[in-house]
Amino acid sequence: MFLALNEMKHSKLRYSLILGLLFLISYLVFFLTGLAYGLAKDNREAIDKWEADKILLSTDSNSILNMSMLEKGLQEEIEADEVASLSQFSGIVWTGEKPSKDEKEKVSFFAIEPESFLAPDIVEGRLFKEDNEAVIDYSLVEQAGFKIGDTISLSTSDKSFVIVGYTRGATYSVAPVIYIDSSVYQDMSLGQSQQARVNAFVVRGDLKDYPSNRLEAITIDAFINDLPGYRPQVLTFGFMIGFLIAIAAIVIAIFMYVLTMQKIQLFGVMKAQGIANTYIAKAVLSQTFLLTSVGLTIGALSTWATSFVLPTAVPFETNWLFFASISALMVFFALIGTLFSVRAVVKIDPLKALS
Repeated sequence: MFLALNEMKHSKLRYSLILGLLFLISYLVFFLTGLAYGLAKDNREAIDKWEADKILLSTDSNSILNMSMLEKGLQEEIEADEVASLSQFSGIVWTGEKPSKDEKEKVSFFAIEPESFLAPDIVEGRLFKEDNEAVIDYSLVEQAGFKIGDTISLSTSDKSFVIVGYTRGATYSVAPVIYIDSSVYQDMSLGQSQQARVNAFVVRGDLKDYPSNRLEAITIDAFINDLPGYRPQVLTFGFMIGFLIAIAAIVIAIFMYVLTMQKIQLFGVMKAQGIANTYIAKAVLSQTFLLTSVGLTIGALSTWATSFVLPTAVPFETNWLFFASISALMVFFALIGTLFSVRAVVKIDPLKALS
């Protein structure tokens, strides 16, 4: 470590350039990780808040929520610890009269029973009590300026809702969720003259029995993976981040190898003086560890700082556990790559190096 630090102090410009390169690579990796995690979270966050174990959909729905249509009376045939009915539909909403295109927001409606475990946690205001009341995700306040007391208009219906409360972290398929009473969905979609219908039954706890000829039981994890576009997004970002980590390790290894080759005469003198190969090898590995660690730390902190200036519409989320895991992988692979430089140091002949 002593030799590594002193050499870095002596050649400040050279090692500053390498550190800058490591910072840029790590910043890119961390930023993509934040985008990937934020996008995945926006797809599933409202589902995670259910803290449920299974969801029951119609057998011919292909695991797609809004493609499932069930009679609400089927709930009486389900035996489980807790069961709640859910109806979901998407729409374009706005507040005020004659809104512009930029003032309209794409949202997802969750029609639920207010006494069920699907009811959201209220951070301001209260839960809906009347058919014309709604609770909205706080992102609509930040992005579109919606506020308690505003009247929400819906593009696909004459029905309007008054905002009575806010919840946080309620997004589904990258759209903020608006919670309304389940009876409103019946009135809007089918009318009171027809039999009540829902899209799904959500189960928390043990599912003992259900009409398997009409319903399909799906675990929440499987349901999330089958969300439209969710799996391709996760896989795409996962491969991108994986390749960037591998590329970063290769770049670090190449730079360390070039630096090692430039110091062949120096290492030759050291070996001629009786300094062991292990001491020199530790110095080379220490340099790699220090440069990579400092570059990753600056990159992570810069990514975290960037998250504060990004628009709320950007699905970015800082996850320090992911950052720590990626950092550990990059340091590990960088050290593995540097072993090629160590191998070159071991093979240095002091007499040939001096000549």
